[in-house]
Amino acid sequence: GGRGARGPAHPAAPAMPQTSEIKMMRAGQVWYPDSAYKTAQAIADFNQEELPLMVFANWRGFSGGQRDMFDEVLKFGSFIVDALVDYKQPCFVYIPPKAELRGGAWVVVDPRINQEYMEMYADVECRGGVLEPTGTVEIKYREKQLIETANRLDPQLQQLIASDRELAAQGVAIDAPQRVELKERRDKRVAELLPVYKQVALHFADLHDTAMRMKKKHAVHDVVSWEKARQFFYWRLRRQLILFGLRSEIVKACPTLSLNQAERLVYKWAEDAGVESNYQFVQWSSSSVKDVYEKVQQLRKQHIKEQTHAFCRESLTAVWDALRKGIVYG
Repeated sequence: GGRGARGPAHPAAPAMPQTSEIKMMRAGQVWYPDSAYKTAQAIADFNQEELPLMVFANWRGFSGGQRDMFDEVLKFGSFIVDALVDYKQPCFVYIPPKAELRGGAWVVVDPRINQEYMEMYADVECRGGVLEPTGTVEIKYREKQLIETANRLDPQLQQLIASDRELAAQGVAIDAPQRVELKERRDKRVAELLPVYKQVALHFADLHDTAMRMKKKHAVHDVVSWEKARQFFYWRLRRQLILFGLRSEIVKACPTLSLNQAERLVYKWAEDAGVESNYQFVQWSSSSVKDVYEKVQQLRKQHIKEQTHAFCRESLTAVWDALRKGIVYG
């Protein structure tokens, strides 16, 4: 998602002297059909190699021009979603400082599409949201709403409106000189205030896109500053690798449990040991290998017991025959 505007170059045809090289200009921070396909391919390759994935997100969306639609930009964008949905390794999406994640780009890398493996984090100075502040204001806070806000908050406008109402109550016609003058003064005051109110509205809309707001709305898992990102993701990745390994072992031992249930079970064991941070989780898992192994074995025994009870209820004779053969040939 770079900021450059340089695009691919189409060379001249050697057999046609009248042709020349055509340089395509492209905006930065935008996915085009070829770059979207390249992104999806890279993610699929990482998954094939069973590698963790770190995405530094800085996209404003997909290019929606007629040529790009003809070149199937939506299809290649869906390839990114498919690759992330199928990802079976730890996957982190991080929005760096001064970066932004907007429009269809947010939808594509939203961790909700693969909650068991994906997490999203954001720096304090980043911005994120489907619409940019200018777009939000154009839709939600147009000039009509700005004028209504100015009428409600500005003392001069309130005084002019009150004076106009008094004249109207006295029966003065709307085209009378006094009321026309009041209207002109009011329009002049509104023209002076609108640029300021527009900037305030933009700032207000921008506040909805901050990292703290994203965390408040559960759009990201946490706010991680750029200065602490390297240390945080080092321990977070180690934690996730250990966690994924443990929950896989738990599911093997007790197939009736889902990955989410197995993960909650590991969290419960860690909480009982007083674990809070990623570093503590790694240290706990390294020093409690024997205890964790015994707990997994207990789960396995419990699963075998439940399965045996179920088989006995279904056919006690078959279970007895199996046990007798096991004793004879085992």
